Amino acid sequence: MYFFLLFCAMLRKSLIFLIALAVYLPAIGQIDSSHLRISLLTCGPGDEEIYEVFGHTAIRIIDSVQHTDEVYNYGTFEFGPDFEIQFMRGKLLYCLSVEPYRVFMEEYIQAKRSVEEQVLTIDWKKKEQIAYFLDWNAEPENKNYKYDFFFDNCATRIRDIFPRDEVFGKAFQYGNVLPPGKSLTFRDIINQYFYRDHWTRVGVNILLGSRIDKVMTNADIMFLPDYLRDGLKRATVNGNKIAAPPILILPGNQSIGGSINGPFILMCFIALLTFAGLSFKQLRVLGKVMSSLLMLVTGLLGCLILVMWFGTDHQGCGNNFNILWCLPTNIVIAFFNPKGKGRYALIAMLLILVSFLLHIFKIQGLIPEFIPLLLALLFVYGKIYRQSNKIKSYNV
Repeated sequence: MYFFLLFCAMLRKSLIFLIALAVYLPAIGQIDSSHLRISLLTCGPGDEEIYEVFGHTAIRIIDSVQHTDEVYNYGTFEFGPDFEIQFMRGKLLYCLSVEPYRVFMEEYIQAKRSVEEQVLTIDWKKKEQIAYFLDWNAEPENKNYKYDFFFDNCATRIRDIFPRDEVFGKAFQYGNVLPPGKSLTFRDIINQYFYRDHWTRVGVNILLGSRIDKVMTNADIMFLPDYLRDGLKRATVNGNKIAAPPILILPGNQSIGGSINGPFILMCFIALLTFAGLSFKQLRVLGKVMSSLLMLVTGLLGCLILVMWFGTDHQGCGNNFNILWCLPTNIVIAFFNPKGKGRYALIAMLLILVSFLLHIFKIQGLIPEFIPLLLALLFVYGKIYRQSNKIKSYNV
């Protein structure tokens, strides 16, 4: 009897163990059997090069079985003999590179740039699918892509991985990172990053056309690493979050406050000299010099706008209506006195007014620093138009 009871107790415990094993073993397998740890790295801005201003992003994968710790970096490019030309033409090829984590971090340690890490809290199957896709994408025949700052860069490449059908598909949703009740354009966002470097901001803005003045969607704004980080932090699959909060793993330099707006001061100074030179007979020579200078500079800018618009593959430089006041034909007016100069001046004034209307109706963003220059141009064209009418009246 004793052995029978002992046998029954052992049988009962065995059954309980087998039932528990049957229940929990699949769950354990779903947690992680791939030995992969995948995280998003978000790097802070730098101040050495213009492309460092917006930060950087990459994916880190640790494999505890293979004993590897690697970073998949879509922001890799090669400096060749024609690097500058290819960059200006918008034909520069970037690629997905794979490098050891320590090598990747050395650059940011030396530059004193911050790095944050977000670990993905997803099951083993999704981790393996992401790793497989990245390995495939890093193959020599797949790794290259034609870089576009707004629409195809290191952040957008990573942004587009998670909604892929072979990863999460339509069940994946990024968290909303757009400011509530506020419409933002690409131009608005990049201007925020140029808060210290006014000269670069003004130079970039004059070459960028109306394509970057469209109101961004939640996906659009994640072309920048900071917003991709925030979107992933709130991202869900079937209502469940997929990423842990970002953790600072490398502190960087503290951000520096804004600087004096040099371009605006210069434009105001140029406008004052132009108004003075054209208003007082004693400063007639100054007026002629300033008028010719304005015609020459705006004409050259107009030529550059046309080159960036039609001669390059930069999508952001298309449909640039700054050409309405940066007339390439102003170069001729700067050095010659052609017939019909009064009519030309009248048309030029109307085009400046059209340019203002485009800004008012938010078709293309306004560059505040150029308002004094536009007023000075109107004054110059008005002077040319009046002088042309006087000459006509004398001839009559």
